[in-house]
Amino acid sequence: MEQDKQQDTEKMETQKPERKPDETGGIYVRGHIKIFDPESGEEFVNKTNAIHYENISVALAQNLSNKAQSFIYEMHFGNGGTAVDPTGVISYLPPNTNAQNSNLYNPTYFKIVDDTSIKNTDPARNKITVLHTPGNIYTDILVTCLLDYGEPADQAAFDNSQSLNGDYVFDELGLKARSLDGTEGLTTTGLLLTHVVFHPVQKSLNRLIQVDYTVRIQTLTNLSSLG
Repeated sequence: MEQDKQQDTEKMETQKPERKPDETGGIYVRGHIKIFDPESGEEFVNKTNAIHYENISVALAQNLSNKAQSFIYEMHFGNGGTAVDPTGVISYLPPNTNAQNSNLYNPTYFKIVDDTSIKNTDPARNKITVLHTPGNIYTDILVTCLLDYGEPADQAAFDNSQSLNGDYVFDELGLKARSLDGTEGLTTTGLLLTHVVFHPVQKSLNRLIQVDYTVRIQTLTNLSSLG
């Protein structure tokens, strides 16, 4: 009798299904921007943004394998994301994240935000910070960019433009990776990683504009809201 029980137990143990590793996990990336005047506290934009998932996947793979320079390097500003009709109604174009060579609709200005670059003229206020709390399943990349009073050099004196088509009446913004061929600025071949379109905001000599751009990277379980 006891021998039969032992044989049954051994049989059950041999029939246990083999435990397999969890192969269904994944990576979820989302972004959020806040555009404001750091002196007055006036807030211009506060919204989520679109991620270019193909380019983000390339950047993650290249950086994890130490094969290339596809890290966040520049923040680009443009004025081609909206159209305003004679009555003042604003139409918004969709984020441009469909092709690997996607770009802003009409880029007009950029700043280097990589605070390790010698070409970053103000790394204390244009920088990238990695934020992580042990135990959390997400990590935030906070990209901070400040357009100082004198930036851009040929901007208008006051934010009272009657035209929303000026080069520095921004309505789109994106983060770009470091290019592989060394190009930078408005002609860079660096990958567009994110893109957001918003209502027009004018940069002028009489005010500061700061952008806090958060990119959250986390696993697909227990998703945490970014706002």
